Amino acid sequence: MSDLGTRAAVRDLYGAYARGDQARVALLLHEDIDWAIYSPVTVFPFAGARRGRAAVLEAMAAIAAVYEMETYKVEQTIIDGDRAAILADAGFKQRATGRLIRFRVAHFLRFNDGRLIEFREFADSFDLVEQAIGHTVDV
Repeated sequence: MSDLGTRAAVRDLYGAYARGDQARVALLLHEDIDWAIYSPVTVFPFAGARRGRAAVLEAMAAIAAVYEMETYKVEQTIIDGDRAAILADAGFKQRATGRLIRFRVAHFLRFNDGRLIEFREFADSFDLVEQAIGHTVDV
């Protein structure tokens, strides 16, 4: 995949996600996607590794059940062939408490035939946990 093709796929995917167009997001996921969100699953049960479109869509539905997206702004995008790195500023409202969770997140993606086949998400998970539970954690 060319840099231009990957850039178009990234724009399509992130645009659909920001609009809440889950049908379009699903179409852009490869059937055999390898997906991981690196955060503690005891606090964020939708985190961890998933394999296949159906499992990823279940994880995305689990996120939406607990959090409502408030803001999602891609700040930087780096493209190299079929791979992309994204830095974004995100804000989600915790449905149960109304608490706003704001964080910066890095995504590393790989595309195959215009569809996302590999996804890795990294954020400051310690900060995310403290925001999610509503207080600092003593260590």
